[in-house]
Amino acid sequence: MYRVDKDQPRELTDVPQSSVGAPCPMLFVGEHSLLLAYYLQDHEVAGEDRCAVVSFKRAYVHMFGPPNDEAFSGHPLAARGLEPYSAYEIEHSSWVNELERMNSVHPYHRPERFASYKHYIFSFHDTTFECVAEGFTVSEHAGYPSAVLIRVQSEA
Repeated sequence: MYRVDKDQPRELTDVPQSSVGAPCPMLFVGEHSLLLAYYLQDHEVAGEDRCAVVSFKRAYVHMFGPPNDEAFSGHPLAARGLEPYSAYEIEHSSWVNELERMNSVHPYHRPERFASYKHYIFSFHDTTFECVAEGFTVSEHAGYPSAVLIRVQSEA
């Protein structure tokens, strides 16, 4: 994990609400792609499952695992307003700053490249997903997360 300095969570209210009971988040990860899918809060509409797919632009790094909702107060940003079952952009991210410092030994390092990166957190019932990317788009689909991920990736 990273050490927190000036980090400030800002909730992303335009991201579809994940199911608070069983969002079943899944990832499709490649060197040049990162997709996150999860069930929506109201995921059954007219007998069909519904999920969201978040497609990250120029994803640089990600983490997927703890804390769950019961241990969420142990997250380093919980005291600053980060809560379960929500999506956030972390302003003034220590993680992005740490990544830039780590890369500074590269002979062609350009610190300005890291200015376009943003730190995102999607907190679910049993897991937390974090990534650094240049941005993302969200779409809603019929189906369950694994099948939708395969379909979306094959259409890309």
